Amino acid sequence: MEYRLTDFLPTTKKELELRGWDELDIILFSADAYVDHPSFGAAVIGRTLEAAGYRVAIVPQPDWHGDFRDFKKLGRPRLFFGVAPGCMDSMVNKYTANRRLRSEDAYSPDGRHDLRPEYPTIVYTKILKQLFPDVPVILGGIEASLRRVTHYDYWQDCLRKCILCDSGADMITYGMGEKPTLELASRFSEQRMQIPRDIPQTVYLARKEEIPNGIREDDIVLHSHEQCLKDKRKQAENFRYVEEQSNMMHASRLLQGVDGRYVVINPPYPPMTTEELDASFDLPYTRQPHPKYKGKRIPAYDMIKHSVNIHRGCFGGCAFCTISAHQGKFISCRSKESILKEVRQVVEMPDFKGYLSDLGGPSANMYGMHGKNLNACEKCKRPSCIHPQICPNLDTNHQKLLEIYHAVDAVKGIKKSFIGSGVRYDLLLYKGKDEASNKAAMEYTRELICKHVSGRLKVAPEHTSERVLRLMRKPSFQQFYEFKRIFDRINREENLHQQIIPYFISSHPGCQEEDMAELAVITKQLDFHLEQVQDFTPTPMTVATETWYTGYNPYTLEPVSSAKSQREKLAQRQYFFWYKPEERRGIEQSLRRIGRPDLISKLYTNTYHPTPNTNANHRAKPDREEPKKEKRGRTRRHK
Repeated sequence: MEYRLTDFLPTTKKELELRGWDELDIILFSADAYVDHPSFGAAVIGRTLEAAGYRVAIVPQPDWHGDFRDFKKLGRPRLFFGVAPGCMDSMVNKYTANRRLRSEDAYSPDGRHDLRPEYPTIVYTKILKQLFPDVPVILGGIEASLRRVTHYDYWQDCLRKCILCDSGADMITYGMGEKPTLELASRFSEQRMQIPRDIPQTVYLARKEEIPNGIREDDIVLHSHEQCLKDKRKQAENFRYVEEQSNMMHASRLLQGVDGRYVVINPPYPPMTTEELDASFDLPYTRQPHPKYKGKRIPAYDMIKHSVNIHRGCFGGCAFCTISAHQGKFISCRSKESILKEVRQVVEMPDFKGYLSDLGGPSANMYGMHGKNLNACEKCKRPSCIHPQICPNLDTNHQKLLEIYHAVDAVKGIKKSFIGSGVRYDLLLYKGKDEASNKAAMEYTRELICKHVSGRLKVAPEHTSERVLRLMRKPSFQQFYEFKRIFDRINREENLHQQIIPYFISSHPGCQEEDMAELAVITKQLDFHLEQVQDFTPTPMTVATETWYTGYNPYTLEPVSSAKSQREKLAQRQYFFWYKPEERRGIEQSLRRIGRPDLISKLYTNTYHPTPNTNANHRAKPDREEPKKEKRGRTRRHK
């Protein structure tokens, strides 16, 4: 289908004229290319505001050099500027775990590197404040959300203040931003240029006497930024409160002192209802890149253009993942009707060949899941509903998800729907008291393997060491063995020839070189030759990052060691590639150095054929590459 310029949100003065507009209410600046699709945050916020009657435009990837003409071209908005720097943290987008430039920027046309600055939230805001000092600037998206309190910055190797301090912006809307942004626009319309301080899911700076109702008894006052600079243990203590309140149904207000003022974090809105989520996904997206990119490739769009997101949120609580900080642990589901409406839109796309690349979400198989007793959920502080064990209050029934799969596969034009999101096999293996749920899990497992795998099923054991897995908040590796047995059995029964692709991480906090050596042995036992692997990247606002930086587990305050230098990190990473001849000498030397020469014969002789050792001292792992793209609102891979 061919779209006209006026089918997109305007990006230039000419496009405003085509609509007959001479003034804008809100102007959004994005460090991503403008793709009018519900997986791209700037498009979601822009369409949400448009649907509420506001005149809104997007300036994608403005040139921050020279005379700042891109920042001036649309003039002064009536209400505020919004800065939404992208679907992925700019520093994760640009650099690998070894601080090397990535091969491409997945959210830029033709993968170009020169269209996005480092920390665009800060760069864009400073320019806007220089040009229009009296116009409010509101921050949103991953980059600001994950920097709403004192945080460790891996690329500068230091603690940094709330991003409001460094940018000069007026407010942050954190998390999924439809509701706070709409409320802000409404308030600004009523009380021009006054910054409202009582809107949920927002962050602002204020002196003590300016905080509405003062510091209340039910507020949580964190250690100040200055205290955290002096004492890493205090930074670790802070994080526990930040994570718990990010995942509570009824959270407390958080305050943190900095530079004689307070960062005030208002509690989040309740999770979106199905009706609210449907309304967001049902907005009139073209699902296409803006016509200005005609003939250019946008890698992230290519990955998701034939996929459909069916829910938000993830209750996995993985230690290295930012989903809970951004989307929360409670699952918000789209209705079957809304999902099918989008599937039919995909079917109508000219280049669609009948194959949905993904029918999933932050995790593949959490759709429709929630607490059986919601009153218990309203008081719960657990960051994960499935670690250290699956909560007995969690309804793990996969039946609703199976119904979605069946309905989608029945749509005319769909030949096959694949599940590209990561599958939580611990949910599939769980045996609760509800036999209907247990039966649905078995049905789902078989249907997934038989009908929704494009030759390779992605799962994420992440490590093989029981100790490291506990720190990761991941299930025992024994469960991976169990799931692989089921996968292999069903493949044999159905005469299928599919692969299971496990994801692993090296250098996670608590992981020692010996853990990686044992991982290599188990990898060999399982006949995995790993190509795509990931070295742990500390990103703001994860428990793993705080553990890595401070040296303490934020929940127990017990010391945890981590591989930090490049030499230490590479020493761990090499074990993924035990099968490459060029790695053998270094691995043998390392095994002698750490006192494990016994593992050399297990890796490098043809006579060693053990059965998988499944005791707690052994662990196994599969494959991955440095993360190229962030999908569904994560800075790192979210599982």
